[in-house]
Amino acid sequence: MTSNPFLALRHALTPYTPRDKHALARMQWFQQEGSGYNKQQSTKPQTLSYALVEPVPLLAWIYEKLHDWTDAYPWTDDEILTWVSIYYLSTAGPAASVRIYYEAVHTENADFLRKRTMQWIPDVKLGLMHSPKELFPVPRTWGRTLGPVVHESFPERGGHFAAWEMPEAVFADLRAMFGRRGPCFGIVPGANGYEPVAAKL
Repeated sequence: MTSNPFLALRHALTPYTPRDKHALARMQWFQQEGSGYNKQQSTKPQTLSYALVEPVPLLAWIYEKLHDWTDAYPWTDDEILTWVSIYYLSTAGPAASVRIYYEAVHTENADFLRKRTMQWIPDVKLGLMHSPKELFPVPRTWGRTLGPVVHESFPERGGHFAAWEMPEAVFADLRAMFGRRGPCFGIVPGANGYEPVAAKL
């Protein structure tokens, strides 16, 4: 609050919209009913790993997330098997996707990294897509505490896997942000995405 009093005041004076209230309810559901995997993976990942080397437990573990974390997306058998196969047949094996949670919190920089993700970052332009079935959706005023938001969208559907569920909406947002008329056009010097970059010899 004290780091950005203008945003704190705006939040205090702006009533939550029905969409904001839905986001808060979704967030509460996820914290109470859907976040157990995070605790398990960040504390005892190897216990899960013994089970996930077998295809049926791996399928159950992943399908639960595909079901709960999307917005009634009509998964086909081929799509589900493709996702599971990526984990099962990878060189690192399915345990690698579990251990990353443990490694993220068991590092000497863990506290710094956790705090940094919740601080205002002044020099990075942000784009936010407020998907209604995201795992941790936030009211619009909360999102603006992350840094300078230059683009926002409010799709009527979509969840945690928005790029799979509705790629056309994600593509439209990227084009709006980085296209020729977008607020991030040319943000990388010498590489705007349209003209070829000269090869350095």
